[in-house]
Amino acid sequence: MTAPSSSGAAAPSPASAGGWLHEAIARIEADYHRSADTHLIPLNLPAYAAHGIDLYLKDESTHPTGSLKHRLARSLFLYALCNGWLHEGSTIVESSSGSTAVSEAYFARLLGLPFVAVMPRGTSAEKVALIEFHGGRCHFVDSAAEVYDAARAIAADTGGHYMDQFTYAERATDWRGNNNIAESMFLQMQRERHPVPRWIVVGAGTGGTSATIGRYIRFQRHATQVCVADPAGSVFAAYWRTGDGTLTATGSRIEGIGRPRVEPSFVRTLVDRMEEVADAESVAAMQVLSTLLGRRVGPSTGTNFAAMLRLASGMRKRGERGSLLSLLCDSGERYLPTYFDDAWVAGTIGDCNAARAGIQARMDA
Repeated sequence: MTAPSSSGAAAPSPASAGGWLHEAIARIEADYHRSADTHLIPLNLPAYAAHGIDLYLKDESTHPTGSLKHRLARSLFLYALCNGWLHEGSTIVESSSGSTAVSEAYFARLLGLPFVAVMPRGTSAEKVALIEFHGGRCHFVDSAAEVYDAARAIAADTGGHYMDQFTYAERATDWRGNNNIAESMFLQMQRERHPVPRWIVVGAGTGGTSATIGRYIRFQRHATQVCVADPAGSVFAAYWRTGDGTLTATGSRIEGIGRPRVEPSFVRTLVDRMEEVADAESVAAMQVLSTLLGRRVGPSTGTNFAAMLRLASGMRKRGERGSLLSLLCDSGERYLPTYFDDAWVAGTIGDCNAARAGIQARMDA
């Protein structure tokens, strides 16, 4: 059996692969057991706490590869291995703006497989360096829309396998439990004053995280709702409103989330609300949150935080109590020459002063 998105080259079946397949799965499982769960961080926001509203971030930056995408990469590798799509010597190819590629490069090296990441030229130099550190090779294209065809072509040329995170993210993870991110969130919230969150807020790149969380919530019959924070230029919010899968957009300037086309893994029926966040607001929220935590966070975490504050403000106005939970997706150290560089922000994003004042006012009011 070969994956629809791979080169189509014949690959050994799991049975004929024999010991290599079993060893590959064992290596990934051993790596998982060496890792502790990520921390849940309560945010110190007295203006909301006094009204019975608590905000939390699950810190996914502490994974071995430094981001939320470590979970996805592990799931994608296990899914491909158990489907018989990978074999000894397979070249792994992925279309990624950075973090998924960093994590997949890590797992490819763990299995002794070559890895190629296909990404837009504007991807941060820090992410490129991390991919190369883990033994991967980067192939650059001019725009985000070109990554899909380029990745398929490289997989075909090498006789390798295109992982295709945008198709398989929502199905590679066991959404019913098995220590997925949703189960971890609810277990860690059990001793908080509002243990079942009113809202869980996530960004969407593939859509896999929102799908896993949305399905888990329904399966466990929780009252929690899912909000996707969507950056400017992304197509997901328009698709969520209309259901038109043919829509396209310009693409996001917030690295790691938002897409120019509707991705197969984004399941709109699992999302209760979309919050569209302007680029200046995402960057401003990233800056304010970094000050609040005493360490830098990445821009997609800023997008999440901006949406959290909107929801929390609405709850406070309506006299509602409860908790809101989101993700600290990755560290801001990956973005020092870009989102944390004033000149780059001024030239690429624009003036963020008004947005920063707005975020601060919403925190303090």
